[in-house]
Parts: sequence; structure tokens; C-alpha cells
Amino acid sequence: MPQAAATLLDTVVSRADSRRAQTAERAGAVAFVTVLTIVAAQVSIPLPFTPVPFTFQPMIVLVGGLALGARLGMASQILYLALGIAGLPVFAASPVLPPGVARLLGPTGGYLLSYPFAAFVTGYLAERGLDRRYATSVLAMAVGLVVVFTCGVSWLGLFARPAIGMAAALSAGFYPFVIPDLLKLLVAAGVMPGLWRLLGKPIS
Repeated sequence: MPQAAATLLDTVVSRADSRRAQTAERAGAVAFVTVLTIVAAQVSIPLPFTPVPFTFQPMIVLVGGLALGARLGMASQILYLALGIAGLPVFAASPVLPPGVARLLGPTGGYLLSYPFAAFVTGYLAERGLDRRYATSVLAMAVGLVVVFTCGVSWLGLFARPAIGMAAALSAGFYPFVIPDLLKLLVAAGVMPGLWRLLGKPIS
């Protein structure tokens, strides 16, 4: 197994003067990705043929995982879910989806619950250096996107209130989104290699 490489956050934090400053920068980075996830949720486009809205959240989750690494990427999304469970208006605005913790039991609950795991997976791959080149960033983010769709569609089909069955779940939660999400991924995958170049780090 390849040795873990420094994430982008590791590299930035290593320039801090003290351990306390490094801890503060890590906490700030986690909070920043959480805030970006909240903002992305507010850019929500409801679609008439599915209860699942179109948002930019998955791309923030995946890029955040690449930047923060596995554990902190996961932490940023656990914090996001905790804020939503507490009743804060962080989930996508919707006239039909329930607020607060009930959102996690509804048709989009599987997508939301997938975010910590998708961030962990992409962060783990970033810790193996896959975020430093465009092609491997695409691969790492694609693996994370598979986690999002697998959890989201499975929940919608089998466990949501109401569950609609897997065939209907694919029609409502996968087919309309997979091409747009792949296109967004192809754009977003350029973020991390670009940031590494800005830091002046060689792409090995």
C-alpha cells in the first residue's frame, strides 16, 4: 500500500509557527468546508419529476475531502449533518422535503448521510497523492461520487419514507443526475492540482 502523502491542508498548516496555530488552522479549515457545504445546499433547483433537488453539494463534499484528508473531510460533513439535525437551516430549501432530523429519513436522506463517507474516501485517496494530478483527481472524486449515488439511491429505493423501489429510485435519483454530476466533477477535479501548483509544489 502506498505511503500516506501530505494533503493540501497538511502542507499549508505545516508553515504555522506552533502546534496551537496548526490546530486552529485545521479547525478553521473544517469549519470552512462545512460553511461551503451549507452555501452549496442553498443553490438548490427542485425538479418536477423527482423529490431529489439539483445542488452543488456533492462537488464541495468531494473537493473538501481531497483538501482536508480522510478524517477531517469526514469531520466537516459530520458537523454539517449535526447542524441540520439540530434544526439549523443548512439543508437545501424545499417546499416538500421535511426540515431538521426528519430530512434524514426522507427521500434525500441517503445522499446526506453519504457525505461523511464520500469525503473520507476521497480524502484517503488524496492522502495517497491522487489529488495532485488532474486524471487521478478525477478518479478520486469519481470514487466518492459512487459512494454518494450508491447510498442515495439505495436509501431512496429501500429505506426512505416512503420507499419507492430500486427501479423508481434509479429513475428519480440517478439517471437525471449522473451526467450533470460527471460534468461538474470534470470541472471540479482541476481545483486541487491547480492549488498545488499555486503552492509551488512539484506534481510527482
